[in-house]
Amino acid sequence: MRILTAVIAIAVGSMVLLGYFSTSFINIQTLLLNWAIILAGVAALAGVFNLITVHGNKVRQAEKNSIYSAVLVISLIATFILGIILRPQHAVMQVILNGIILPVESTLMGLLTITLLYAGIRLLRRRVDVMSIFFIISAVIIFLGSATLPSGDIPLIGTLVRPWLSQIWAMGGARGILIGVALGTLVTGLRVLFGVERPYGGK
Repeated sequence: MRILTAVIAIAVGSMVLLGYFSTSFINIQTLLLNWAIILAGVAALAGVFNLITVHGNKVRQAEKNSIYSAVLVISLIATFILGIILRPQHAVMQVILNGIILPVESTLMGLLTITLLYAGIRLLRRRVDVMSIFFIISAVIIFLGSATLPSGDIPLIGTLVRPWLSQIWAMGGARGILIGVALGTLVTGLRVLFGVERPYGGK
């Protein structure tokens, strides 16, 4: 069974990879990628059903703070049904998106910003070095430069320093991280293709 799974994984990976270099494998590559998209969708639905099951059990057993679980389950099911009936482009779905989902996401991003800043301040209490100080200063500048004030952006910080930090330094670091992730993914994929690692069939 392990040999069979290894052969299938290596064959599928090779055909998808060859599709990027030869037009003869484009149709096979497209078919395999479509299958992968379907499997990812099924996995997402399985995750949603698991979420409903877990929180439904909390509501049924009347656990502490189960009211939040009830709100989550009701909102999820209602949004799912409305999305199927009305389609995402419908005006009602746009109201739900712009009035509920986007504000909640913005709130979570704001909480993440405050949490990062607080973590940086606690970092200074434990370890004071050049990188910690640079991190705090950069975070404060980005935080102040991104703040929306009635008079507009903060002079110099919002118009010059923040774009310079975010578009040059932060963008360069992000690209470096993405290059590292790409290289790691490539090496891992090659190890799977050559059968060195077999996450699909055990050791």
